[in-house]
Amino acid sequence: MNKFFGLYILTAFFHSCTGQISGNKPQENIKLPMENSQTKQEKIIKSDDEWRKELTPGQFHVLREKGTENPFSGKYYKHNEKGFYTCAGCGVELFSSEKKFDAGCGWPSFFESLSGKVDTIVDNSHGMHRIEITCHKCGGHLGHVFDDGPKPTGLRYCVNSESLDFKKP
Repeated sequence: MNKFFGLYILTAFFHSCTGQISGNKPQENIKLPMENSQTKQEKIIKSDDEWRKELTPGQFHVLREKGTENPFSGKYYKHNEKGFYTCAGCGVELFSSEKKFDAGCGWPSFFESLSGKVDTIVDNSHGMHRIEITCHKCGGHLGHVFDDGPKPTGLRYCVNSESLDFKKP
């Protein structure tokens, strides 16, 4: 019975970051900031073999295979230093610590990304409708964005720690 209860709890945590809990608005209503063409960067394109040589197995799983780390396990979930969260794949700055908040979902959460640094893609995998977020420069999977965040944006960028590094100012 304990195994089933543990699986139930893990499933509840997973769903807390999927936006699929009853009462949440459909994800197609999310209003994301427009990308600023002046912030566009040259794209990084590498083979899986090249990425495997540069990333840890956990980073490769999240960034290149669209995996998800276990909730409450990431090194940046309770991280509170001032600075910038960067892409673990290419080093580009993605989020400011000033925009980080504790959503209680088990993953680092931000209410705003840096302009032009994060792309969005409709994700209908796993029987859910979500909005995937990726690094604009290397295309690495970061997590998903939901419309249940705090003001002023109302957004919650739910990000895997494995996809991030941190840089002090």
